[in-house]
Amino acid sequence: MSSPLAPPGQPRRWRPAPLVGGAATVHAGALAALLAAPASWPWAAGGVVASHLALTAAGLWPRSALLGHNWTTLPDTAGACVAITIDDGPSPEVTPRVLDLLDRHQARATFFCIGERAREHPGIVREIVARGHAVENHSQRHRHHFSLLGPRAMRREIEAAQDTLGDITGTRPLFFRAPAGLRNPFLEPVLCGLGLHLASWTRRGFDTRTGDAALVARRLLDGFAPRDILLLHDGHTARDASGAPVILAALDTVLHAAGARSLATVTLREAIA
Repeated sequence: MSSPLAPPGQPRRWRPAPLVGGAATVHAGALAALLAAPASWPWAAGGVVASHLALTAAGLWPRSALLGHNWTTLPDTAGACVAITIDDGPSPEVTPRVLDLLDRHQARATFFCIGERAREHPGIVREIVARGHAVENHSQRHRHHFSLLGPRAMRREIEAAQDTLGDITGTRPLFFRAPAGLRNPFLEPVLCGLGLHLASWTRRGFDTRTGDAALVARRLLDGFAPRDILLLHDGHTARDASGAPVILAALDTVLHAAGARSLATVTLREAIA
């Protein structure tokens, strides 16, 4: 996806996506209809309900761009590169092992860290950056009801993580990923004000639910191509039958596949530079 927007890190003017603008028009039309003809309320209410359902459906689809700009692939200029993104950490047990694995493959990754976890393990976050990877914003607390928050609460949650991660690493995040990828129409205006870009993924392995690393890898590699953004987890990762975090074997398989296809791994920051 080529971005016509200001580069991440720069606040930008919010322009409603067509779906959001359409919903606002429906609401205004419904109000006008009620004022002109109160008996038309069933039709007006039906239109409002339909618009809300459309907005909700768009928010429940993590890869949707219906609510605003959303990185689901790297930009065209990325060429023969892919991005490995790793969510929900840092984990004192798993993240160091992931970093060692990335080192063995001479690969780089983007870690979407939770602010509270980063505050508990700042040394691991600094180690992520020291080894050449990027740390981005995955909210301060990773609340499951994040997509139900209003604009003020959403901004507080995201801005708190910006401050936490910026203080630890010395560099403020440029990208944001919503908890579970779920959001509502309030998110895009908040991200615009903070200079953040929303990033989701091309495909995910569902490695928080699946204890079979081979299956996780197959999901990630199904259609594997240049400019893919792949999603794995160092926090909340599932375990295989021996108790090992599935991200380790799955990521190893993915990195071998990338090497065999001469695909370089880059951070999201590098991809848009």
